[in-house]
Amino acid sequence: MPGRRRRAAALAVAAICSSMLVAPDLAAAGAEPSPSQNVPRLDWSPCKAGSPWDCATAKVPLDHAAPAGRTIDLAVVRRKAGDPAKRVGTLFVNPGGPGGPGTVQVPQNYDSFPRELRERFDIVSWDPRGIGNSTAVNCFDTPEEAQAWGADKPVGFPVGDKERTTWIDAYEDLGRRCEKRDADLLRHVSTTDTAQDLELLRRAVGEPQLNYLGVSYGTILGATYANLFPDKVRAMVLDSNIDPLAWTNNASPGEPRTTTLLRMGSDRTAGTTIDKFLDLCGSAGTARCAFSAGSPEATRDKFDQLMRRLREHPVGPWTYAATVADTVSGLYIVKPGWTDLAARLQDLWQGRTPKPPQYPPPPPVANPNPYLGEEQAGAVWCADSPNPRDPAVYEGLAEDSAQRAGDAGRYWTWSGEPCATWPVRSANRYEGPWNKPTAHPVLVVGTTYDPSTPHSDAQAMAEELADARLLTNNGYGHTALFNNGSTCINDYESRYFVDGTLPPPGTVCQPDRIPFS
Repeated sequence: MPGRRRRAAALAVAAICSSMLVAPDLAAAGAEPSPSQNVPRLDWSPCKAGSPWDCATAKVPLDHAAPAGRTIDLAVVRRKAGDPAKRVGTLFVNPGGPGGPGTVQVPQNYDSFPRELRERFDIVSWDPRGIGNSTAVNCFDTPEEAQAWGADKPVGFPVGDKERTTWIDAYEDLGRRCEKRDADLLRHVSTTDTAQDLELLRRAVGEPQLNYLGVSYGTILGATYANLFPDKVRAMVLDSNIDPLAWTNNASPGEPRTTTLLRMGSDRTAGTTIDKFLDLCGSAGTARCAFSAGSPEATRDKFDQLMRRLREHPVGPWTYAATVADTVSGLYIVKPGWTDLAARLQDLWQGRTPKPPQYPPPPPVANPNPYLGEEQAGAVWCADSPNPRDPAVYEGLAEDSAQRAGDAGRYWTWSGEPCATWPVRSANRYEGPWNKPTAHPVLVVGTTYDPSTPHSDAQAMAEELADARLLTNNGYGHTALFNNGSTCINDYESRYFVDGTLPPPGTVCQPDRIPFS
């Protein structure tokens, strides 16, 4: 069922956590950690016969402070520049999450990259530690056991006392399972650990400085790298940003009052984006938007009526909470996501069970379908960003959020609750400062109608970094890259990566096409 699948996606895009410890070597402001000198050897070979993608495995220390100890594997993929005569260098890409497997998602979305980047850069990505094809967090003995764990858990978020108890108990059980399986790995899957891995990968491919494109969670990874290794930044684009101070709770001691996602404003931007979706749908009419009621006002009212009806009368497995979760995640990709979402909502309005969203299969790279359980995203987020530790506070936070952001507020609030009972804290966590001068300026991209990372977070990222330029995408969906709907954005990013040219201050790009047009 789509709601259950999108629950995992929510954790992977921006969900969960708790407070953590700071490693002694990072405790002093300004201390720059150096990864071990054990630069991995990348023995590239075709991922599969005839594939344009090469695969390699990098061995890195579990703990960069103890390079002689246990090592772990990182799965890495590369596609060489399409025009070798004009090659600029290697571009590292993190597709987000935490929990996004770069070895799957970057090949799958390769055509979304601007043409000039595909022609002039080797595109390299990897599954971060703890994720996918790399040494991964996996808290179950078999896929069947993992499926059984989630079988009775509410889809989307819990509604009512019984579902809340089931939800909280399930995630507390997950934490216990994970700690029992590999507590050492759980302590070393932080953003800082991955930034240090990225520095080793940069050295491994022989680049004197880093070219990097990070989306969503990849923006906080990029900002962390830029402040740990500021002299190594050649070009860095951060697309659909997390406010660094929201990520660290402004490095405040004690238990936070609210969740990472609510500090970020994910609830508000989701509510605003849902309203925009309904306005555009209502203006388009039923010929172009199946859920249209003929006007923006009538379409918003129709949506509210549908949500109230589903609370009392689910349509098959499509409960109120599952539909809210599907609505938020359905807004991530504009084409065909928004049109498909409208069709599913119309099916529910007419009492029909919608068909689940259909996504193209990944391309044939090595192991294109690795295990991607919820615990992988949770292991990173829960140990790296503070969230309230008392499960009892989440219902109040959810209702407060619903007052200001509508139905999406409950979804984004409960996405953080699994961290309330997560058992492990990161041993290697960066809390700032975020303003170390980098060798070259950073380009920050923010989208105005993003259901996950608000434009205000891109503004905050640009202000926190020492030298950054904000480029606004006056468009829709989560990330400018994977929506790939603005030639203006693509052109500015390409020029910046090729020769360092930044867009003029205050530049605003328009999408090539409005949804439902």
